[in-house]
Amino acid sequence: MHPFQTTRPGGHRLGRLASCAILGLAVAGPPALAAAPPGVAETPVMQQPLPNVPGASMTAVVVRLAPNARAPAHHHAGFVFAYVLAGTVRSQLNGGATIDYHAGESWVEPPGTEHTLTANPSGAEPASLLAVFVAPTGAELTMPGK
Repeated sequence: MHPFQTTRPGGHRLGRLASCAILGLAVAGPPALAAAPPGVAETPVMQQPLPNVPGASMTAVVVRLAPNARAPAHHHAGFVFAYVLAGTVRSQLNGGATIDYHAGESWVEPPGTEHTLTANPSGAEPASLLAVFVAPTGAELTMPGK
């Protein structure tokens, strides 16, 4: 079991949450995202300040991975919740175990986590995930590896 894993199949309530975010909650301006590598597309779907956490915002981004796409090592500002919407996403955090997450599965990345591998292991099917960030307002959300 991955140390940051939060759900496996059957997490239907998370699916509804993801659907609401994708339908487009109020967008309060584009979040600061690093340029995506080839085969990886990022679409911001929601950004909103958190009134109970001064100086912080919640941002939702859909990440699409083409077949065989791979993102370089990176880390994020703040806390990240990732939920696989379609396909399979291969993930490795802090150089630990490599885990394949399928549609309906999720993981979390606490602040300071190095995302050493993000890839679509399929040579034929695309994959996508919803990444929800809780980070300082205006922060660059994705930065190159440490």
